[in-house]
Amino acid sequence: MTPLRGPSSHAPAVPVRPPAVAGLFYPEEPVVLRREISGLLDRARSRRTGAGLVALVSPHAGYRFSGATAAEAYRQLEGRSIGTVVIVSPSHREYFPGISVFDGPAYRTPLGELSVNGAMRDALVRNDAYITASSDGHRTEHAIEVQLPFLQSVLATTPSILPIVMGDQRRELCEHLGRRLASVLARTDSIMVASTDLSHYHPYADAEALDREAIRSIESFDDQRLMDDLEAERVEACGGGPTVAVLIAARLLGARRVEILDHCNSGDTSGDRRSVVGYLSAAITR
Repeated sequence: MTPLRGPSSHAPAVPVRPPAVAGLFYPEEPVVLRREISGLLDRARSRRTGAGLVALVSPHAGYRFSGATAAEAYRQLEGRSIGTVVIVSPSHREYFPGISVFDGPAYRTPLGELSVNGAMRDALVRNDAYITASSDGHRTEHAIEVQLPFLQSVLATTPSILPIVMGDQRRELCEHLGRRLASVLARTDSIMVASTDLSHYHPYADAEALDREAIRSIESFDDQRLMDDLEAERVEACGGGPTVAVLIAARLLGARRVEILDHCNSGDTSGDRRSVVGYLSAAITR
């Protein structure tokens, strides 16, 4: 891999990252947002995994479409206190080389601010040629943002976050990020979230077949098979790279099992089965 240039040490201070998709992907009004998330969580049916949780996989579409599936993941965190939540997402709107950890102080949602764990960010980017502190990929990206109101609603205390966007999802970068995350997160009070949707814009039956293959690899904790299938285009997942990286990191941190919590697609939630997007939630545990 060709090393990437790091950010200038003389760059101006980065402001808090404001909501970019409030009112589009989820309600903008705090009272309405809390009510919607509460209702989604109340309807969640997944069994809680207990104390061995290392990571979650959660979708990132609008709550109308994937909120119920995301709620199955975030139910695992209800009432818990966690120091830092590391969220790894794809970049939907910007291409940039490498991996970007947000260089600002916090993300804001209608429910308040979540501070970025600066010490953890510094440890992750220190002497690293491929992971940089930057706003690249963060400005308008929804795949991190839609996770945050759930975190703000389910946890007993407000965590810090480490928002990471992969501008490049090549195998080498997925594996590199997985190893670096495992190194930095060892012996910390943290969990990871891989933000991903599955297949995009296929008829319902075709999407179900594609998604079954991706889910099989994830459920069997086989990051290499998942990466092989993504590269060969046998499966689709916009956050496939983040999922591979989180699986690798979770294994190195002692995880041994993946439990699929929910899977559906937009045809199930909207009723339109002509061209659908797939959603998955999963828990990765020791």
